[in-house]
Amino acid sequence: MATLENAAGKTDRPRGLGLILLLAPLALVAGPTFYRLGTQVWSQEFGAHGPIVLATGAWLLWRQMPAMSEQGGRGQQAVGLLGAVAGLAIYIFGRAYDLLSLEAGGLYVFGLALLYDRFGLPAMLRNWFPIFYLSLLLPIPGWMLDEFTAPLKLLVSSLSAAVVMPFGIPLVQEGVTMTVGPYQLLVEDACSGLNSLVGLIAITLFYIYLLRNASWRYSLFLVCLIIPIAVLANVIRIVTLILLTYFFGDAVGQGFLHVTAGLFLFALSLLLMFLIDSVASRFMRPSSEAVI
Repeated sequence: MATLENAAGKTDRPRGLGLILLLAPLALVAGPTFYRLGTQVWSQEFGAHGPIVLATGAWLLWRQMPAMSEQGGRGQQAVGLLGAVAGLAIYIFGRAYDLLSLEAGGLYVFGLALLYDRFGLPAMLRNWFPIFYLSLLLPIPGWMLDEFTAPLKLLVSSLSAAVVMPFGIPLVQEGVTMTVGPYQLLVEDACSGLNSLVGLIAITLFYIYLLRNASWRYSLFLVCLIIPIAVLANVIRIVTLILLTYFFGDAVGQGFLHVTAGLFLFALSLLLMFLIDSVASRFMRPSSEAVI
């Protein structure tokens, strides 16, 4: 019995030392990048989800580490070293040329290499969700966001105008520009909340992951609702902005837009998601357990 206890103690110490050796170089490289992310991305509406994803993703990964240690062994040293060198090269290039997306991407590759070296590929594949979830921290270049959200902004503009005009409010829509009485609204700016789609996707995936007994069909159903919910939340936001501007003036409308923009949209989107989940779970079978 004493031999078993001593053996267990000997294996526990290297495991704790291994975690320190895993996290220490990652923290050393990640510090400057996280600072830049915090000041340049996470302080903006399109990146406000960053701290939430970082905290929850780190918690998920830390929780899975004991299972990863038991499920796999160490990866091939040459492959891990090659991945670490490649990640550092991308990181240095992005930092040297002030390309934050590449810098963060290189850091992510470096972290993957450390995980591979410590736990091996089989354990990483079995515990893929926290690793994928943390990839949502990578900042998307602005031109990609604009390219993706441009048709959504036009759709939101048309839907918002269709909701408002039957109530007799004088509104003229030209693309993403709407003239409401004497005021002109540029929906491209007012609807920038669509850029928070990544944050909504991240929180929804985290919510689905915590529902461990949810079937893949029900999970896919919730994922497919993300974009429609974001569009609906933006329509509500733009309609509210139009009404405030028309009845109370441009100062009130712009105040609402700038003060509560991100918080209002994000909270409304999550509320709609939870509400639909609550209603749908009464009619659909969210559990993956088979019917007996």
